Amino acid sequence: MRSVRNDFPVRREVEASLTDKLGREVTISSVDFLGGGCIHHASKIGTNAGVFFLKWNANCPADMFLREAECLDELRKAADGQLVVPKVMASRQVDDVAGFLVLEYLEPGSSGKDQDERLGRGLAGVHQFTSRYVGFKTSNYCGLTPQNNTPGKSWPEFFRENRLRFLLNLIQKERPLPDQDVRVYERLLDRIHKLLPEKSTPALIHGDLWSGNYMYTTRGPALIDPASYYADREMEMGIMTLFGGFSALFYQAYNEVNPLPPDWQERNRLYQLYHVLNHYYIFGGGYRNHALQIAQYYAGT
Repeated sequence: MRSVRNDFPVRREVEASLTDKLGREVTISSVDFLGGGCIHHASKIGTNAGVFFLKWNANCPADMFLREAECLDELRKAADGQLVVPKVMASRQVDDVAGFLVLEYLEPGSSGKDQDERLGRGLAGVHQFTSRYVGFKTSNYCGLTPQNNTPGKSWPEFFRENRLRFLLNLIQKERPLPDQDVRVYERLLDRIHKLLPEKSTPALIHGDLWSGNYMYTTRGPALIDPASYYADREMEMGIMTLFGGFSALFYQAYNEVNPLPPDWQERNRLYQLYHVLNHYYIFGGGYRNHALQIAQYYAGT
């Protein structure tokens, strides 16, 4: 841990926000810069009011940290103590100063059978937190990619328009697809209502749950870096199965609490498609062919 210098980029703004939140003057005494983040700067900060986790960025969408704070608050309500979701202490949008998010600090813990099972049961419980509408109260981001969360009542329509078509339109502006690829996606979009259940209860999902977005802490498994909204809960399994990182014990515990439909794997690659397309949008490369193969399978070509 190192002493804070006066040029620590958001020191004064963080101190002011924590002072307002806690009702006492807060000063930062030390900072330990943390690695592992893909997008933002991250650190563990020591203050006269305790230790907190801070991430900040001046080069991201202006409201990004505000939107993440909303997701964390919603997940905390849904988790109901079954999973750890860090409490939001302060958030600030990007303007002439970097935006930031201050959370309670979670002490890393060891992995093990108990942690896997608790994560499974806890996520199953989160997926029992439901809504009458798909979407979310605000649009947010999956990574740096905008997500259109305009609420609706039909899950197939939301997935088609707010997820696949919306993302395909973003891709066409940045990494245009060949005409033959576009035709495949149009055929797929026309078939979505035949592929997904119309009667689907919207459940709160993390939205970007790969192995880097949960952690095992001394208090139990924790969810971090969400991109939440209400969806068919099978949507969650798309990215979870795409990149792995979840044990057989996790799935066993999940299904004991909130069993997945017997045929959920038939739709799994379709839900993976959203995240493969997002990776093509961000990184390009071989993700284009991976996404096209999935689209061709479900488009019937």
